[in-house]
Amino acid sequence: MIYNKILKKEATVAVIGLGYVGLPIALAFAKKVKVIGFDINEKRVNMMKKGIDPSQELTKKDFAGSDISFTHKLEDLKKANFFIIAVPTPIDEHNLPDLKPLIGASTTVGKVLKKGDYVVYESTVYPGCTEEDCIPVLEQHSGLKFVKDFKVGYSPERINPGDKEHTITKILKIVSGCDKESLENIAKTYEIIVEPGTHRASSIKVAEAAKIIENTQRDVNIALMNELSIIFSRIGINTYDVLEAAGTKWNFLKFSPGLVGGHCIGVDPYYLTYKAEEMGYHARVINSGRYVNDSMGFYVAKTCVKKIVAAGKNLSKSKVLVMGATFKEDVSDIRNSKVADIVKELKSFGVKVEIVDPHADSDELKHEYGFGLSKLGKGYDGVIVAVNHKEYKTLDEKYFKTILSNKGVLVDIKGMYKDKIKALSYWGL
Repeated sequence: MIYNKILKKEATVAVIGLGYVGLPIALAFAKKVKVIGFDINEKRVNMMKKGIDPSQELTKKDFAGSDISFTHKLEDLKKANFFIIAVPTPIDEHNLPDLKPLIGASTTVGKVLKKGDYVVYESTVYPGCTEEDCIPVLEQHSGLKFVKDFKVGYSPERINPGDKEHTITKILKIVSGCDKESLENIAKTYEIIVEPGTHRASSIKVAEAAKIIENTQRDVNIALMNELSIIFSRIGINTYDVLEAAGTKWNFLKFSPGLVGGHCIGVDPYYLTYKAEEMGYHARVINSGRYVNDSMGFYVAKTCVKKIVAAGKNLSKSKVLVMGATFKEDVSDIRNSKVADIVKELKSFGVKVEIVDPHADSDELKHEYGFGLSKLGKGYDGVIVAVNHKEYKTLDEKYFKTILSNKGVLVDIKGMYKDKIKALSYWGL
């Protein structure tokens, strides 16, 4: 069994793609077995060699005591026998799956694949992608036959950026394999590091589908909350007051409105709807949820603009501060941040926009969205608190009064200051 060889350090685990998913997996395994950490980005690899996590999720302490070698060279991967592929699976500008990183990683592994090796995919994909899109690439570049010469499995990642509680070693892991032998080996290998153990899915497709509906379910539920917030805003009641009251029922599902960005909830449903279209079905509920959530940044900006106009201000001379630019609180990750939609919409009205964020990198924002961070000023006609960073939680009405102009509006997307604001013009989802 390859599992026994890995345990005895006679076989090596390689993790392909060392982002916010791959690096924690690689380091967790490296505490127990021999690991090669591979990434195509040489700059990132050099940082990790020094014990620095480019994603800023892990500390130097997490690198300590790890039997791991970091590399960007294909040659070094030849020493590995159990490959874990954890590369991003984004969408393109048309909201269609972009499999380039996944196919690229499959090509890389295919070039070093040997008889008896294992390949396990962790990247979120639509059901069928591993077998229909990835395995042919492995066969093509290795010259080997699937199942006969090498085994493949799928074990979806469940890492939540910024979450120090639900880490790779603490959450149950879904595993699957191409046959009984591979399922056993893959499950036992992951059980080396995963304390709660594994759930053995009946097939690779089932494991792929299980992962993709985790985020689709959240997306649809948040979309409902966002739609309700639009309705309640027109009625003139606070959404969070309504949710607090409704939440007293024992089986009420506790979701809240907000911006849905990042590389999971805002992306994964599009993989499922793509596959559904391929099978001749148009997913109405999922697509409607995506439409609602993708519209929320523009809705927030327009509402802020309406409040500024209602206060008798000239839009072309107005200035708005956006607090927070990352896709979620207390992380540095700006990928698919819906705050960019707020900024874009505000600018389309001729409003001057300034952005601050204690976690985001200004150069990254400039490169990704065309705007950087500003120094905090005063006299803002609108302040939009877009991300609930811990640094913002202690702020109060007195603080906002110091940075807002006369009749300025405070927009509180996540209802963080709901019961703290008495005198200022205030609006939230």
